[in-house]
Parts: sequence; structure tokens; C-alpha cells
Amino acid sequence: MLNYDILNSMREIDSKETGMPYVETMTLDEKLAIGLKAAELRRAGDKEGATRLMKTAPLPPYLAKVIKDKVGLDVLLSTGWNMSEVEAEFGKEWLRN
Repeated sequence: MLNYDILNSMREIDSKETGMPYVETMTLDEKLAIGLKAAELRRAGDKEGATRLMKTAPLPPYLAKVIKDKVGLDVLLSTGWNMSEVEAEFGKEWLRN
């Protein structure tokens, strides 16, 4: 069972550290369903399918910031991850500059 209290506490801490509100474009249940299906695909030997499916879940904005800061925007954009929460939190321009 997913403990929403722990996840919400983690979001509050992340928001305090970044100074930005946590923005969610997909529910936790939707993200969990993606993760469970991807695990099922991986167990069945479809690692590429599992990876493609996982990339449909939004990349957490704090991870996008680290990737952009450490290795650059081009690398971040080339990962193929869903950037909806990144765009919602930082804006479209952040993904262009």
C-alpha cells in the first residue's frame, strides 16, 4: 500500500528546499500504475518497453534541474522523459534556455 502521508511530506520538504511549489500533472495512482506495469514488462523481458512506459510518467522537476545544471539542457531534452511537471513548475522558457 502506498503511504500518501510520507509522499506528501517529501513534497513539502522538496518545495521548501527549492522555494517552488510542487506541481503535479499526473496523480500518484497514475504514476504507480505506470511503475507497476513497467515492472511487469521488465519481468517479462521487455526492458525497452518498460523504459518507454516509465518515460511517460513526468520527470520530477528537481531531477530536471539537476540534469540541466550538471550536464545541460540538450541532455535533459534528449532523455525522452515527460516534461509536463517540469514545464508546469519552471515554465516553457526554462526548457528552451
